[in-house]
Amino acid sequence: MATASYKTALKMAVSLSTRERLRLIQELAVSADRKPSPAPPHSILELCGLGKEIWDGVDAQEYVRNERSSWNG
Repeated sequence: MATASYKTALKMAVSLSTRERLRLIQELAVSADRKPSPAPPHSILELCGLGKEIWDGVDAQEYVRNERSSWNG
């Protein structure tokens, strides 16, 4: 299914002269062949605060005490 931006681009391309369409095809082919630049590396610091709402209202000491008591049955 064609998107609105695709349809708009196609209408614009059809309105070009033959020479301009050939140039457009060439430039699109070259750009499609290029490899995308690699994503920049992420930092572990980006995870800071992630999921903090899960622990809202939970007493840390009580949580640890419950976890430790579950280890032995």
